[in-house]
Amino acid sequence: MFPTDRPRRLRTDGLRSLVSETRLEPTDLIAPVFVDATTDERVPIESMPGHERVPVSEATERVHEVTETGVETVILFGVPESKDARGSRAYADDGVVQRATRRITDETDATVITDVCLCEYTDHGHCGVLEADAETDPTTTVRNDETLDLLARTAVSHAEAGADVVAPSSMTDGMVTAIREGLDDAGHTDVALLSYAAKYESSFYGPFRDAADGAPAFGDRRHYQMDPANAREARREVRLDDQAGADLLMVKPALPYLDIVAETRRQTDRPVAAYNVSGEYAMLHAAAEKGWLDLEATAHESLLSIKRAGADLIVTYFAERVAENL
Repeated sequence: MFPTDRPRRLRTDGLRSLVSETRLEPTDLIAPVFVDATTDERVPIESMPGHERVPVSEATERVHEVTETGVETVILFGVPESKDARGSRAYADDGVVQRATRRITDETDATVITDVCLCEYTDHGHCGVLEADAETDPTTTVRNDETLDLLARTAVSHAEAGADVVAPSSMTDGMVTAIREGLDDAGHTDVALLSYAAKYESSFYGPFRDAADGAPAFGDRRHYQMDPANAREARREVRLDDQAGADLLMVKPALPYLDIVAETRRQTDRPVAAYNVSGEYAMLHAAAEKGWLDLEATAHESLLSIKRAGADLIVTYFAERVAENL
């Protein structure tokens, strides 16, 4: 007796795409762009094959390269010309991201998201103003409330430069409220806020820290980023940022945390983003260079799995490469 229900009937070439449950489109993808104020030429990022730091003068050209593939949105990260303990170049009117944003919004139709954090701008590499004894006492951390003011100033400066979306990534308690109030008070009520709502203290960030020159000079970030062991905590973090008025909610990293992406999708009706981080990108490249994986196929499958888990938007270093093949 043969089974009457045969799922394989729907796996033929003619029907497979017709009944596909999850579709990946170029407009689902967000491409990171690194803008470097210390260089006049493009600098390859060794740990992230295919990516470069670009000078401010080439920011528009770089974004045009992205949008030609069908990807419509970029997220900007800056490498400043100088750093200090408070990350003052993060909120300077003539900062690297501010200058790049003005150029990009004037000369392209791309949607511009700006990363709002201090780690790339502080001389200690942490995501805020540190306690006085932080360098010698590993149990101390950033000064939360003092950092909030600087994050709000940074977000406002990005909005004034033309950013469409600001994306706070520091995991500072109260950052969504502080930034939303700062934006609204400055008249930027239409600028959206994408919160890194569940950002884990992950080992997958290594290549990014090379790219953005943002590794901590000492210690780590476990006192303000989430413990990889925790899922219930992610629900709490997402709920707080949702209630505080974040317009979009992000989970970072993506692939090791697909359960968190799925739970976030169930928890909120706001758009959910996931960050397919530098380590996820680099490890696929490394395996492909060894001949162990097909890079195009595994990159597409990886992003498809993130979307299937519930992400509406995916920040990924594969954005252009995958988009060109969709």
